[in-house]
Amino acid sequence: MNNFQSFLQTVDSLVWGPPLLILLVGTGVYFTFRLGLLQFRHLPTALKMVFSKSGNDKTQGDVSSFAALCTALSATIGTGNIVGVATAIKLGGPGALFWMWLAAVFGMATKYAECLLAVKYRKVDDKGQMVGGPMFYLQYGVGSKLLATLFAIFALGVACFGIGTFPQVNAILDASELSFGLSRGVAATVLTLLVAFVTIGGIKSIAKVAGKVVPAMAVFYVLACLSVLVANADQLLTAIELVITSAFTSTAATGGFLGATIMVAIQSGIARGVFSNESGLGSAPMAAAAAKTDSCVRQGLISMTGTFFDTIIICTMTGLALILTGAWQSDFAGAEMTTHAFAVGLGSDTFGPMMVSIGLMFFAFTTILGWNYYGERCVVFLMGTKAVLPYKIIFLGLVASGAFLKLDMIWLIADIVNGLMAIPNLIGLIALRNVVAEETKQFFSQMVTLDKHEPATES
Repeated sequence: MNNFQSFLQTVDSLVWGPPLLILLVGTGVYFTFRLGLLQFRHLPTALKMVFSKSGNDKTQGDVSSFAALCTALSATIGTGNIVGVATAIKLGGPGALFWMWLAAVFGMATKYAECLLAVKYRKVDDKGQMVGGPMFYLQYGVGSKLLATLFAIFALGVACFGIGTFPQVNAILDASELSFGLSRGVAATVLTLLVAFVTIGGIKSIAKVAGKVVPAMAVFYVLACLSVLVANADQLLTAIELVITSAFTSTAATGGFLGATIMVAIQSGIARGVFSNESGLGSAPMAAAAAKTDSCVRQGLISMTGTFFDTIIICTMTGLALILTGAWQSDFAGAEMTTHAFAVGLGSDTFGPMMVSIGLMFFAFTTILGWNYYGERCVVFLMGTKAVLPYKIIFLGLVASGAFLKLDMIWLIADIVNGLMAIPNLIGLIALRNVVAEETKQFFSQMVTLDKHEPATES
């Protein structure tokens, strides 16, 4: 058994090693320059689109563009924003946060491209619902049934045995036990019933909950982080300076921090950044495909803001809280490190940790909902709509059993499958790069033409 586990650890290191990270960031760099720095030039337009109504009752799609974005964010804003940032800084020092920013900036272009393609190549299933994502643009755009099937199998593995179930269930049960004294059995039962209640209703039900919970929990968590930042405002510039200098110099050992080379800072920052915002992994396009929209470019722009919200805003808040309070130099790791930062930052051993626990529980719950939907889309692609109900029953069984599983091996397998998802997706993005460029060019040239023909308003 130990030999198998060490074999899995070797495979995991290979999958999440420099080649995949270079491919992920490299794809983002390519689209950034091919699309003329789109994420910088058009971010204000994209943010405006997020909060403006698009489409009408006749527009194809199942949910609004905003609800589709919230469904995608429900899966990406998760334990990675609290635990992942702490892990990256524990391994690579404050400089890891800079490399998370870099991965996110280029990742926005990747997210734009994959969500544009998801809408362009989406189909209607036999129940009249929109289906799309990497498996559809790989089959109908690239023309490879094999790559499409591989992606669907890997993503289904992540939904059932990875990000979608066990890590999230354990995060919720640990938080409810520590902060509220709830027994794991009771918490697991309540959680399973809540997941069942929301997911049985499909995308419309998931999007409805995500549309309310995701913005609320993000605002709640950002305000909690801001409280820590405001309380330590005098050291904020020093902390940002430390992030930038540590990104290009080795960080010396200090306190509970063991020291890190520049290479470790780069690898841990980029890996955790990609893991948190999922740009290039191919998950968000499955939610984007359900959006009510007539324009694949418009949805690409809206979806691109997901990486901005997830990493540039929420991960930055967590990272700065860890650095300002000195928690990164403590002996704590993961969620405990973030809890310690809030306890120090807010000057309360009860209120601070409670904020982290509530944040973790909501983040983890919505991640389960988002990945339940992604798994369902993969099942529809592989086996048709008849397999949806059996899948949902199995998924709920896995959520319920998460309370009793403490298997490191399952998390290793999950990490491997998560990385493997990216490979067919990135092949698809590179193969369809000209389609992305052409659609983008057409959309913005039409926008310019429309602006020129707009009648001038009378003063």
